[in-house]
Amino acid sequence: MPFRKPDDEGARPTDVTETLVARGTAGAVAVAWDADQAVTALYSANYRSLVRLAAMLVRDAGTAEEVVQDAFVAMHGGWRRLRDPDKALSYLRQSVVNRSRSVLRHRAVVEKYAPKGLPDAPSAEAGAIGELERSAVVDALHRLPTRQREALVLRYYADLSEAEIAQSMGISRGAVKSHTARGMAALRNVLEQFS
Repeated sequence: MPFRKPDDEGARPTDVTETLVARGTAGAVAVAWDADQAVTALYSANYRSLVRLAAMLVRDAGTAEEVVQDAFVAMHGGWRRLRDPDKALSYLRQSVVNRSRSVLRHRAVVEKYAPKGLPDAPSAEAGAIGELERSAVVDALHRLPTRQREALVLRYYADLSEAEIAQSMGISRGAVKSHTARGMAALRNVLEQFS
């Protein structure tokens, strides 16, 4: 990875190993071409691409920026321990991928153990009104003749077909249609009187 010293505009790009050889001793040069300069050069050249990489992995731009910043901070702190400074970009990419995986694992654990929200429950008024409506329907059903009540209950509460109702009641399908239609009309009249 070619580096350009940030302070020397127009200077010939050199990579870190050329700088080490040109300056003489490797230990003194590592201090001269310090972490600040190296990380600054890497940051200016690769920050955006690393954020795009992290964003694709964690699906969140803000978290991706944090992941990349953390990778650069870690590289800055461990610059002297970096065996091959030419592979600094590879190190950064791997660090971003590993930190993105860590973020995803953390999210999975948080989601797994997050308290479940209460289901949306109707208000007390809605429950009371629903109960009144159900009791009004039940009362209206009790006022219907027996065959009409049976046909309606089997059709709308037991969800049986006309053939199944006819078989259950021991009557024809035409009679089921007739009892159901008359029962609905009578039920409608009774419920209109309640309201």
